[in-house]
Amino acid sequence: MKNKGCFSAGTIGIALLVIVGILFFWGKSGYNNFVAKEQIVNEKWSNVQTVYQKRANLIPNLERTVKSYSKFEQETLTRVIEARSKATSINIDPANLTEQDLERFQAAQGQLSGALSRLIAVAESYPNLKADQQYINFQREYIAIENSIRTETVYYNASARDYNTTIKQFPNNILANFTNFKEKPLFKAEAGAEKAPDVFTE
Repeated sequence: MKNKGCFSAGTIGIALLVIVGILFFWGKSGYNNFVAKEQIVNEKWSNVQTVYQKRANLIPNLERTVKSYSKFEQETLTRVIEARSKATSINIDPANLTEQDLERFQAAQGQLSGALSRLIAVAESYPNLKADQQYINFQREYIAIENSIRTETVYYNASARDYNTTIKQFPNNILANFTNFKEKPLFKAEAGAEKAPDVFTE
């Protein structure tokens, strides 16, 4: 009976070691997978910030071009400059990106989009401005960047959804909660987001 008891204790010990080993390798694999997917999300977020910054960088040249037309509506230009200042003042750490952060970022960028759209609409009343080569160059770059913004936000959302799905699936959700991996927010579609900006170069 004594030998049988020792054998049972040894068997239980081995079984426990096997279980611990399996859990360790599962946990290590899962954790590394979370890290890899989160890094992809961070990379896509960086790309989003880059294209938005490129759009903001267009505005100083646009301001100089528009100001050369003394009769241009100053209020419209001022709104663009103020919206740019607000949009570029928002700094977000992708590692701690929350839904509130993204909403704040998207709202500021949306205000800049609206201000630029109004400026472009007003510029239609100024034939000389429309024909200005600097303004034409702005339009071309603006369209390209707006298209890039749509593309990069789609890529970000796709990577965030993949990451979110991974950490929410059982039993990954247990490990994710234990290791503090949190769900990433998504960009929400804005009205007209699927449509390229209307600009005219005639």
